[in-house]
Amino acid sequence: MRALLVGCGGISRTWLEAIRNIPEIELVGLVDLIEAQARSRAAEFGLDLPLGTDLSAMLRRTAPDVVFDCTVPEAHYGVTLTALELGCHVLGEKPMSDSLAQAQAMVAAAQRTGKVYAVTQNRRFNRQLRRLKAFLATGEIGQITTVNADFFIGAHFGGFRERMKHVLLNDMAIHTFDAARFLTDADAQAVYCYEWNPAGSWYEHGAAAIAIFEMTGGIVFNYRGSWVAEGLRTSWESEWRIIGERGSVSWDGAGKMVAEVVAETPGLLSTYRSAPILPANEEWPEGHAGVITDFVRALQTGSIPETVCWDNIKSLAMVFGAIESAVARRRVEIAP
Repeated sequence: MRALLVGCGGISRTWLEAIRNIPEIELVGLVDLIEAQARSRAAEFGLDLPLGTDLSAMLRRTAPDVVFDCTVPEAHYGVTLTALELGCHVLGEKPMSDSLAQAQAMVAAAQRTGKVYAVTQNRRFNRQLRRLKAFLATGEIGQITTVNADFFIGAHFGGFRERMKHVLLNDMAIHTFDAARFLTDADAQAVYCYEWNPAGSWYEHGAAAIAIFEMTGGIVFNYRGSWVAEGLRTSWESEWRIIGERGSVSWDGAGKMVAEVVAETPGLLSTYRSAPILPANEEWPEGHAGVITDFVRALQTGSIPETVCWDNIKSLAMVFGAIESAVARRRVEIAP
């Protein structure tokens, strides 16, 4: 499968490290607006490939089957539409776009051209997250009613993030929002979000937020997060507590996962028993390698990638719905 990688900034290193361990992919070229950046990345990985600054020209020169879009969010729209229209499948970095209207146009373009466009929602392939989903599927805790996720990290990135508006919601929250959809098989219908910039914040805008999502199936998803929470740091995967009709399960976002279900209810308080949680499946690769492998195998078999655009846009809609709610200070409905 011939692949052209577009965008040779920092994230491209993660992609190239993953690609060299996936034998089904033949990398045929690198594209970047700054040719020296593409040349530097090629030298770093020992790649003797065509390099260029013009995407359309490189697509015609290298004739790839797929385009890997590692550009910045504001470039995703142009790169994706160009690649789709010239006959390529696309796997692009998250988020799909910096506007919901553009994301909808990208989905429509994929449907019109008959090509597959998927998004690198890399944390979907965390083994412990998939272990938790497998446990929920057993029905041990009964029907899910409530999902709580906490994300508290004091992250000193420097650079563009410190000037970004709605930095937590725009830059990070989509991982947790997408994970909530993945775990529950539910989609957001409405949201109320409060966003603020805590005292002492080194960000200019919106480094903390609380959001309450009304999900399909009557599930309520509560999100609490901060980029400026020093001390008692959570995992980057968030800390989770999921409540069902007959019990609860918690996951610290790393390796600790415990569940209790009702044993009997003799009076005011129930007694509980521990519920077994099977080990994670160790066969599937994690992170970017997992997403790319899933994408390649879907193209080979004619199946649908797990992070296909028309599904992933539902996670993006949660982000934009939360931002709209935070700005308007009211409940916002999220269109299906």
